[in-house]
Amino acid sequence: MPPQHDWIEKDFYKVLGVSKDASDKEITKSYRKLAREFHPDKNPGNASAEERFKEISAAYDVISDPERRAEYDELRRLGPMAGGFGSAAGRPRGTASSFDVGDLGDLLGGLFGNRTRPPGGPGPGTGPARGVDLEAELHLSFDDALHGVTTSVHLTSDAPCSTCRGSGARPGTMPSACGMCGGRGVLDDNQGLFSFSQPCPSCGGRGRVVTDPCSSCQGSGMERRPRQVKVRVPAAVKDGQRIKLKGRGGPGRNGGPAGDLFVTVRVAEHPWFGRRGSHLTITVPITYTEAVLGAKVAVPTLDGPAVTLRIPPGTPTGKTFRVKGRGATTATATGDLLVTVEVAVPTKLSDRQREAVEALDRVLIESPRSHLEAAARQSGGD
Repeated sequence: MPPQHDWIEKDFYKVLGVSKDASDKEITKSYRKLAREFHPDKNPGNASAEERFKEISAAYDVISDPERRAEYDELRRLGPMAGGFGSAAGRPRGTASSFDVGDLGDLLGGLFGNRTRPPGGPGPGTGPARGVDLEAELHLSFDDALHGVTTSVHLTSDAPCSTCRGSGARPGTMPSACGMCGGRGVLDDNQGLFSFSQPCPSCGGRGRVVTDPCSSCQGSGMERRPRQVKVRVPAAVKDGQRIKLKGRGGPGRNGGPAGDLFVTVRVAEHPWFGRRGSHLTITVPITYTEAVLGAKVAVPTLDGPAVTLRIPPGTPTGKTFRVKGRGATTATATGDLLVTVEVAVPTKLSDRQREAVEALDRVLIESPRSHLEAAARQSGGD
């Protein structure tokens, strides 16, 4: 059965779990979620999951393409009419259920005929099939994420067979044209007024057959093997950010384009610094006397020497100071270093230190809670 018959019988929106008016972003998001769930790598030996994965991929291949999606929607709109052209075409024009056969022929040419010979393809038929999208994770240090780095991700996926270079034939031989379809990949089914085509059952729509298969891939032209993909990570990349590598996913079939590789970046924490957009953050402890009397403290930076920060007298704990231009540098801007001071309260005191604190307490007459204590007295508290 040709793929267009599936368009009539299958609700590709339902397959992907989206509504008919779903946006491209919603369709892609749903596809990726389902593809990860039912991918054969996650379900080895599960024939049901493999079939579901194929169904998901077929649905996405149609409705992710704006042109094919429009044609699919139009064919579904016709409903039963799309499957009964012969009887409808014989009706006289002008009746309640009549339609223009000429217009319908143009429609069919757009739905079927125009897609039977993909640009650059070997001939009419199923045509090139896009490879699947792949996912990978890349773990980076805080410094590498901030400055940017070129590195590699390691993954195991389908790839053209390294022995036969993807031909499926034993080295030194070549696939031959299919004798049943003459190398076209399809067989025509003449229905009188209209002619349909379906993939050749002998060659599976490829237009060629392997008579002397490669011993490494058994004629499939594909093998699973580990590979490295180089990734250029931009400066100031964020934890959880996804980088798209076009054409570095699964290989295409029948000359189709490869899928894309989506790399999710995981950034390790730094012992001192944090990130807030393009700004770096750091928390610096100060003593009580430094907060009261003021001080100058040295603050480390991620790049270059430390900076001297002046703490004014009477600085409260939690106060944040800004050091211009010492944050993260991106393609468009350079952030700042945000220094938050916290008053360190000692947990152990010597006798002399305790005496000094008690003496200070005796001379500090005003309570910082006086306004709250007054409110408590008014409410009848103790």
